[in-house]
Amino acid sequence: MTAAEENQPSAESSGTSVDTLELRNIVKRFEKPGQGEILVLDGVDLDVEGGAFVSLLGPSGCGKTTLMNVISGLVTQDQGTMRRGGRDVAPGDLSLGYIFQEPRLLNWKTVSENIEFALEARDIPESEWQERTDRYLEMVGLGDEGDNYPTRLSGGMKQRVAIARALAIEPEIILMDEPFSSLDEITARDLREELLDIWKQEEKTILFVTHDINEAVFLSDYIYMMNTQGEMFARRNVNIDRPRQYDDPAIAQRETELYREFHENVVH
Repeated sequence: MTAAEENQPSAESSGTSVDTLELRNIVKRFEKPGQGEILVLDGVDLDVEGGAFVSLLGPSGCGKTTLMNVISGLVTQDQGTMRRGGRDVAPGDLSLGYIFQEPRLLNWKTVSENIEFALEARDIPESEWQERTDRYLEMVGLGDEGDNYPTRLSGGMKQRVAIARALAIEPEIILMDEPFSSLDEITARDLREELLDIWKQEEKTILFVTHDINEAVFLSDYIYMMNTQGEMFARRNVNIDRPRQYDDPAIAQRETELYREFHENVVH
């Protein structure tokens, strides 16, 4: 397969699948004091196939988070469309959960109350709160921490709560914005493996932002690569069998290939 062929969307991402979220020609500009308008996203196309683990890979400041915020509705694009199932959609039409870089927990609420707060915000019937809270805390390994407070938890435990909170609203698509970047590598490795187990079990679609090539290769089915001009310059399939191991030579080889491609395409 040539690089050009590899960069083409698959049959599932060409609009034939009702589960594929398609972004086309997304443009976003921001006003920056003293500099006028700054182009952050420049005609970005993106296909997120149903059930896939997809990563947005690029250096800091390239527009990855802005693109996620467009999908979630936190930011409105200046130009471009989102489609799913052959029709135009807005963020409010999508079933989304969002996990941020920081857990964003309410320290005055218990772990369980933090999850219930999200359930209430999504108008989930109160009769379902306890069952959902207990089930998803157990899923992330925190079944005994419901009555604890965030200030008493480690960084990794807090992020597990954030993952449980996102899962509890039972979204179809989970957006994750560098959720492990503030953790030590040992904890981050454990959480990546646990995340893949949850993804397989829950059959969710995940769109994951990272600047870490190794992380993207270990987690993803395919990777979109962005440069500092706000452009999506490549889509690359990972094509490594699951389950994956960190010491797999195939991961190191794919990481080296993508690293080389970034050096050739990313403007510093």
